[in-house]
Amino acid sequence: MSGAVAHTASIAGPAGRLETLFEEPAPGEAPPRLAAVVCHPHPLFGGTMNNKVVHTLARALRAGGAATLRFNFRGVGASEGVHEGSAGETADALAAVAAARERWSGLPLVLAGFSFGGAIAIRAAAAAQPRWLVCVAPAVDRVSLEGFIAPGCDWLIVQGDADDVVPPESVQRWAALQAPAAQLRMLPGVGHFFHGHLHELADCIREEWPPALDHAGKTKGLD
Repeated sequence: MSGAVAHTASIAGPAGRLETLFEEPAPGEAPPRLAAVVCHPHPLFGGTMNNKVVHTLARALRAGGAATLRFNFRGVGASEGVHEGSAGETADALAAVAAARERWSGLPLVLAGFSFGGAIAIRAAAAAQPRWLVCVAPAVDRVSLEGFIAPGCDWLIVQGDADDVVPPESVQRWAALQAPAAQLRMLPGVGHFFHGHLHELADCIREEWPPALDHAGKTKGLD
C-alpha cells in the first residue's frame, strides 16, 4: 500500500464522541484486506493517537494491506469524557472496533496498542475477537487485567529489553504465565519509546505477520 487517504471523524463512544483518524488506500489502489484499530499510550502522560509508536504501528499494518483506525481515548484531544483508568477506555476501544467493522464490513480485524494502549487492547480482545492482536510494550503491571481471558487468535508482543517505563521482566513473566501462546519478541537495546528503533518495530510486524492474514509483503518506506 503505497499511499493512504486520511480523514478525521467523530464516532459515538460510551462517554461521548470520540475523535478518530481513518486511513485507507488511495483511489486506484487495491482495497484493504484487513481492518486495524490501534490504541494509544496513557492519556495522563501525553498519550494521543498521534504518538510516533502508534503512527508506526498503523503504517506498518497498512503496508500489509490493512485500513487503519486510530482514535483518542475519552478526554484526549477532541474526544469527550474524562479519563477513567481502564474499564472506560476498554469500552472506548470496543466502540472504535465497532466503527471499524461498520466501515470495513467483513474484513478480518487486527487490534493493536502501545503501552497503556497495549494493555487496553489485551482487555478488549476477548470481546473484540480479533484475528491478530499486537501489543507493543504493554503496561501489564499498571493496568488491571483481572479476569483476563486469553484470546483465541494470533498474538504478537513486542518489548524492548531497555524499557525504563514498562519493565521487560514484568512483560516476560506475565506472558509466560498468562499468555504462553503469544509470540514474544524482545528487542535488544530498545527503550520504551523506540527512539532510533522504529524500523525494528515495523520489521517485527512484517516478520511475524500470520499467514492466515495473507500479508502482501509491501513494507517499502517503513524506515
